[in-house]
Amino acid sequence: MRRRGYDIDSPRGGGKSKLADDAGVHRAAVSRLLQRQSMPDLETMRRLATVLAVPLRDMLIRSGRLSEDDLPLDPRIGETGGGPAASLSPAEAARLLGVPSELQELFVKVVGQFLPEERRRE
Repeated sequence: MRRRGYDIDSPRGGGKSKLADDAGVHRAAVSRLLQRQSMPDLETMRRLATVLAVPLRDMLIRSGRLSEDDLPLDPRIGETGGGPAASLSPAEAARLLGVPSELQELFVKVVGQFLPEERRRE
């Protein structure tokens, strides 16, 4: 949070409120997280992770909510920061997600609409 410019240390710095506003979550959720009083729900964690530009996996592990054993990395991806979207084609993603074979072609077409041209490989 500090590296992203949020002053979370001073009571009047406004960093907690700014982070909460940027993430669209309640300030109390940020305060409770920082004080380790309670863990935010998954959607709050997802929003905070997005604002902080931290992978959700890392956010959940750093918060103590889950361990690295709970969320193992795919060995094909490694720890370089690339996520599944960086290394999988839409067809590979369909297979790994368990999309029924009769719907895989439709899945590939729909996902392909959201990808840049160079990423639409099969």
